[in-house]
Parts: sequence; structure tokens; C-alpha cells
Amino acid sequence: MAPWAGVELLALNPLRALWLALTAAFLLTLVLQLVPAGLVPGCALFQDLIRYGKTKREGPSRSAACRVFDVPKRYFSHFYIISVLWNGFLLWHLTQSLFLGVPFPYWLHGLLRILGAAQFQGSELALSAFLVLVFLWLHSLRRLFECFYVSVFSNAVIHVVQYCFGLVYYVLIGLTVLSQVPMDGRNGVVIHCNHRIPFGDWFEYVSSPNYLAELMIYISMAVTFGFHNLTWWLVVTYVFFSQALSALLSHKFYKSKFVSYPKHRKAFLPFLF
Repeated sequence: MAPWAGVELLALNPLRALWLALTAAFLLTLVLQLVPAGLVPGCALFQDLIRYGKTKREGPSRSAACRVFDVPKRYFSHFYIISVLWNGFLLWHLTQSLFLGVPFPYWLHGLLRILGAAQFQGSELALSAFLVLVFLWLHSLRRLFECFYVSVFSNAVIHVVQYCFGLVYYVLIGLTVLSQVPMDGRNGVVIHCNHRIPFGDWFEYVSSPNYLAELMIYISMAVTFGFHNLTWWLVVTYVFFSQALSALLSHKFYKSKFVSYPKHRKAFLPFLF
């Protein structure tokens, strides 16, 4: 790697600044949730924006004005439809570029440069990006299948801001992967909708193993990119704090709902948090 490439790895480009800002926002939100009630003034809108599904339904009472912005939680499937289509589109163009030498469309090339795409040579990084984009696409396809055939959404809701954020997230995550390519380089049956205390496997250690698994998926992508890739580690850091927040809210929900909830079980990280 050329000497100037190391400087580029640490430069704060627009994409890294965005992920850093999202990381800071979710970290602050997580810290506020850990502060004992009463020390920080409550805000109904703030709570409405960070909660969804069961944690929104069982959280603070909501005004009629807040309910106007409710969107069914089953719309989660839209996130993965967008991801499968958009990231599949990006994967197609990356495949064409890597193996057939076809250049990216002009508009996509320009967008990646604006976001701060890698400017140094490195064919191994291009291959890593290809593998990560394949993993991301397969992950989205699996989550879409789960939304249609596994998940039970009942009448749970999310805020319209959360819905819009989810749509933008899966567009942005694909662009983040593609930006790592050097620009100069080339059926379950529903029994009921009631909540029960789950046991077995990872549930013996954390309340929300699905959030922990999500983090591990993104860490595996980071390992594929290599430990030096600052941009993707910022993505991992964001995922860590956003999933930790959701896990904490779910953990509080279970503890409030079930008196016999296991005392040793943590929210997100086994034995730690």
C-alpha cells in the first residue's frame, strides 16, 4: 500500500461522518436509557421515536397526535424488499465491473465519489466488497423470507420516521459497501400472539439473541473487509449501539412483564450487558 493510502484510510469523508453521527446519536440515546428515571426530563416524542413494536405498546402512554404517525410493524418487509432490489442492483453492477470490466453507470460512479469512495489501488479490497455485498444480499433475502413466513407482527406499530429511516438505511448500507471498491481499481403456523419467556440456546444468556446475531453478521462482514477498514468498523459501531438500544428496551419490557424473568439473563452481550 502506498504511503498516502494510510492517510486516506483515516480521512473523515462524508460517508464516515454520517456513520459517525448515527453512532453518536444511538450511543447518546442508549446512555439516556441507562440513566435512572427522574434524573432526565421525559419527552414523549423522543420515547415514541426510539420505541417500536412491543416496547412502544408497553411504553409510556401515547397521545392521539403520536398515533397519527403510526405505521404497521409488518411494513418491515418493505426494508428487505428495497434491500434485495437495490443491493441486488449494486451487486449486479459490481459483478459486471469485476469480472467483465464493465464500468459503473456514470451517475453511480459520481455518487460514490461524492460519498468518499476509496481512491487508492487494491484489487483485494474490491473482492472483499464483492463478498460482503453478496452476504448482505443473502442476509436481506433471508430476512424478507422471515417477514413473509416466520415473523408474527400482530398489530404492532412503528413511527413513520423509523419507517423512512429503515428504507434509507438499506440503500445507504449498500452504497457503503460499494464505496470500498477502489475507484481506480476494478412456514410457520401461528399459535398465538402472546409473549412468553423463551428458553434454550442463546436465550439462556441474552434476552434478544436476534440483535446479537445481527451484530455478529456485521462483524463478520468487517472481518471480510479486513481489520484496517475504518469505514466499515464505523458501520459496525453504529449497528452495535442501535441493536444494543433495541435489546435494552426489549429486556426492560420482559422484566416488567414477567416477575419470574431469569435474573442472570443479560440484555445484549452475554455476562456483560
